[in-house]
Amino acid sequence: MGIWQRGITVVEAVSVTILTKNSEKYLAECLDALQAFDEVLILDNGSEDATLSIAGRYRNVTIVEHPFIGFGPMKNLAAQRARNDWIFSVDSDEIVTPQLLDSIRSLDPNARNRVYSMNRLNHYRGKPVRCCGWYPDEVARLYNRTHTRFSDAMVHESLVMEPDTRKEHLEGLIFHYPFDSAAALIEKMQRYSTLYAREHKSASSPAKAFWRASFSFLKNYLFRRGFLCGYEGLLISVSNANGVFYKYIKLYEKESEKRG
Repeated sequence: MGIWQRGITVVEAVSVTILTKNSEKYLAECLDALQAFDEVLILDNGSEDATLSIAGRYRNVTIVEHPFIGFGPMKNLAAQRARNDWIFSVDSDEIVTPQLLDSIRSLDPNARNRVYSMNRLNHYRGKPVRCCGWYPDEVARLYNRTHTRFSDAMVHESLVMEPDTRKEHLEGLIFHYPFDSAAALIEKMQRYSTLYAREHKSASSPAKAFWRASFSFLKNYLFRRGFLCGYEGLLISVSNANGVFYKYIKLYEKESEKRG
């Protein structure tokens, strides 16, 4: 997927797609790591900070603006607007390591039915977290749009695999910097739980919300060894449990209102 040009290997068969909204904090580092790709398409949904001015500094970046229609539909729209059929979906707070970039360069662009995954190392306040399921966090991100697409889920979208899809794992990491404070954890929990309740129609109840949240805490703090990660492990486990609790409570309230 690469050619040798001006002393660097340019990845010419792959378009990187990134969703942004007020993503200025890590965007420059994210885009610095992606300069070897001939196209990075940014789909922005209403940034009011320096996101667009930062993105405009990079020659390989194309900016498209569109209202938010859900994470899955937004990622599919970004893929449709890209030049290349091979799509590498990256978040604006993620940094691709050189080893992963080398793995992508070596791939066969004719293998349309392949989906490639890689490990992601998540950070909290700049510190790597290796518990609570945050590492190794395997994510499938590189695919051919003529064969594969994202689901239309508003949140927690994933790639839809056809029966003949072959999933392969790439060497190298993505460094992910999703949260810099407890407030950021709470903000994401609020946003994602609302999107979940808006999209789903299944039955829920306060009891279901409590038991699902309790199991989430036990799974992350005990089974996924959050207790070994100090206060970060406790905070993440509690935050995940809160997210589960409120998404089922919001779903319960929505369905209760429908019943009158």
